[in-house]
Amino acid sequence: MIRDRDPKLTGAPSPQDLVDLQKTLYDSRNPTRRWLHLTRKSWVEEQIRQAGPGERALEVGPGSGVYLPVLEESFGQVTATDVELAHLADLSSRFQGVELVRDDITSSRLEPGRFDLILCSEVVEHIPDSHQAMRGMFELLRPGGILILSTPQRFSPLELASKVAFLPGIIEIVRLVYREPVLRQGHINLMTREEVRRQLESAGFRIGLEHFTGLYIPILAEFGGESGLRITRKVENLLLESPLQWLLWTQYYLAEKPVG
Repeated sequence: MIRDRDPKLTGAPSPQDLVDLQKTLYDSRNPTRRWLHLTRKSWVEEQIRQAGPGERALEVGPGSGVYLPVLEESFGQVTATDVELAHLADLSSRFQGVELVRDDITSSRLEPGRFDLILCSEVVEHIPDSHQAMRGMFELLRPGGILILSTPQRFSPLELASKVAFLPGIIEIVRLVYREPVLRQGHINLMTREEVRRQLESAGFRIGLEHFTGLYIPILAEFGGESGLRITRKVENLLLESPLQWLLWTQYYLAEKPVG
């Protein structure tokens, strides 16, 4: 059942668009594209498992539900919220055990202090007021609760290339190269590491872990195949823990709501 807690409804991709996008992200025929998304998925799933077992978990912005199975494995009760009713409707037939709620995390109507874990992966870049979203998640966590957050880095090569890819005349070439769905990311609030940390700490969180993955090298990613991916991974390893970490696409945080 989908419970509606938000009187506003905005436009959304169709359920079929979501299915196509899911395949594009995690089953791409392009080795680098597939690796970029599977690497994030693997890291997030590992953090969920390490945080469990627990009683209640919330995913803010579940999209096509890629993390809901592992959340159900690790927590007794799982809630998923989204402002887009179409997203929730697509999930309702596949996740009968998940409480699906239409809700806006920047002005949530859920019960404060309810959750042991909140997952917010690739969502805050779509929210104009991400600071308020982080405050909202802080309020929904119980003391000692954990937030798992991931979001793109503002100046990573992939984000910069994405701005070019959808220019008229170029997107047709990009889709011809990838031969699979390529959809607009809709990233309106890209942040640097410093901005994300500042917003988390201002909301009240204590940051316990940060991580970075996802090097994208134009041309090599599109035409290098598996050999190009091997080169990319080697270069990424050199960038980890270096001043050039900002080149990696995704930034991750484990943040705790302090007790007391």
